Amino acid sequence: MDFYSQIGKVALGSRLRRLSDRLTEDAAKIYTLYNVALDPKWFPVFYVLSQKESAAVTEIAQIIGHSHASVSQIVREMSSRGLATTEKHSQDARVSVVKLSDAGKQLIPQLEKQCIDVHQAVEELLLESQYDLWNAVAEVEFLLAGKSFLDRVQAVRKVREQKSVEIINYSPEFQDDFKRLNYEWIGKYFQLEEADRQSLNHPDEKILKPGGHIFMAVYNGESVGTCALIKMNDNTYELAKMAVTEKVKGKGIGWLLGQAAINKARELKAEKVFLESNTILEPAINLYQKLGFRKIVGQPSPYQRCNIQMELKLV
Repeated sequence: MDFYSQIGKVALGSRLRRLSDRLTEDAAKIYTLYNVALDPKWFPVFYVLSQKESAAVTEIAQIIGHSHASVSQIVREMSSRGLATTEKHSQDARVSVVKLSDAGKQLIPQLEKQCIDVHQAVEELLLESQYDLWNAVAEVEFLLAGKSFLDRVQAVRKVREQKSVEIINYSPEFQDDFKRLNYEWIGKYFQLEEADRQSLNHPDEKILKPGGHIFMAVYNGESVGTCALIKMNDNTYELAKMAVTEKVKGKGIGWLLGQAAINKARELKAEKVFLESNTILEPAINLYQKLGFRKIVGQPSPYQRCNIQMELKLV
């Protein structure tokens, strides 16, 4: 059984590389067939220069979608073969301008004949195919430009790992974890304040008995995150004391905690959820915005570190 058929789509990149290697190997033979002394990887740069009197390296890179470093390397290789020349831009010495040499220009007529034949061979290959590879590649490139393959894998990984996260109600056995998680993040960015000590040392008295709730995030049997829903009045709750330990950042645990708190607020018939934060905590602010919170101006905060207030309307 073919290796790629056995391993499946997880080897997409490797299979495309094998196909690319096969085409590149044939391309080198085709250049020899037409007596065109080009390395196949030079073709995009050579083609641009064959259509223009001259072009800067940056311009070529933009046209063919390669990096500046890649184009610079190709230009150096072409120059070493006597096919291209470079000179500094007359108005900006930092810019390298590239031209085809006379030897390079002499290749153009034969390369044009080669391109005509190659184009027809490609058309015939695609006609023999059930699927239009050219259009499929263009579509995949478009989709990856909108969301990279790395981003897609990270998203799938996050969903899988979130299945191992449990969001559970607080109980007294979690008091040390509740305190530890909050001390950890507050100490990293700010100084602990008296209001923090009161809530963290006496969560039953300060949060639960007045009608609030605390949630814990448990991952692989370990408490890794927490948040509290503090009752402000019959219509409003505050989302507070959200903390996720550094070693599990990126798994979407803050999102799960926020969703749990918001769902609880809805269950309690709250009309809005309020929170206070600091703008240096950009990931947290982005999370709150994704949860639906919007900036407001409310009453002065009891915390010195808070410089932004946000609110989520539930009705």
